[in-house]
Amino acid sequence: MPNSSSVSEFLLLAFADTRELQLLHFALFLGIYLAALLGNGLILTAVACDHRLHTPMYFFLLNLALLDLGCISTTLPKAMANALWDTRAISYEGCAAQILFLVFLVVAEYFLLTVMAYDRYVAICKPLHYGSLLGSRACAQMAAAAWGSGFLNAVLHTANTFSLPLCQGNAVDQFFCEIPQILKLSCSGAYLREFGVVVFSISVLFGCSVFIVISYIQILRAVLRMPSEQGRHKAFSTCLPHLAVVSLMVSTGMCSYLKPPSISSPSLDLVVSFLYSVVPPAVNPLIYSMRNQELRDAVRTLVEYAILRRIHP
Repeated sequence: MPNSSSVSEFLLLAFADTRELQLLHFALFLGIYLAALLGNGLILTAVACDHRLHTPMYFFLLNLALLDLGCISTTLPKAMANALWDTRAISYEGCAAQILFLVFLVVAEYFLLTVMAYDRYVAICKPLHYGSLLGSRACAQMAAAAWGSGFLNAVLHTANTFSLPLCQGNAVDQFFCEIPQILKLSCSGAYLREFGVVVFSISVLFGCSVFIVISYIQILRAVLRMPSEQGRHKAFSTCLPHLAVVSLMVSTGMCSYLKPPSISSPSLDLVVSFLYSVVPPAVNPLIYSMRNQELRDAVRTLVEYAILRRIHP
């Protein structure tokens, strides 16, 4: 029986069998990837260059844009390359790297979204203490904790997953490498150690979800007590994008990992995994810019400046 030492590459699931559809998928992925690069890149540049956006909320948004760029760059370029060159192969090392970076970035993003919920809670429920609780040093420490926790989580999962002997071939039923698909290839009973680590990680992420829900219950109570309609509108405009991003991430993840086995199929799994791994990084910039006037103004100023520089070098 083959084991992990005899597997030199994995075969990813193809989106299409015909050459025409493969090229169509390549063009679609390229458009989505460029849109994600543009949207997140504009947020990064606007926050970095506009001094009005040098606040804790936008500092965390900058980190979110970085994580989104990393997340979509971990899965989509390889899928585009496979579609373009009509191949399904990914090396053993490339698969391990893909899982390492994907777990790192996704877990770090959810920790960061938890920190952003705390930022909104302090800003709305304890505005007088905002400066002391969310100073520059505290923000840097919380962001570093989110990135560090994600990285440690990723190293633990990747090391456990790729230490298992593989007895079920090398065909991965997904367009990128992910832990559940590699566990399906492991020998019977060998995956129990990684299963325990997964349960622990899910428990931690569930704790983050509870914290986010409690934070927003407190925020809702505080907003409803505001006498000014303008104040309520401003509070909601800063909270709704964050809530929408959290809902998008959680809903797509739950559809992928918690759907009943009875309705599972390769085609459905492919669509659902595309939704949770590709759609959020591409859509998040749009969600944040739709209701945030400050961010829209900063991006507009940035674009106008770039156009003027091009016309009048």
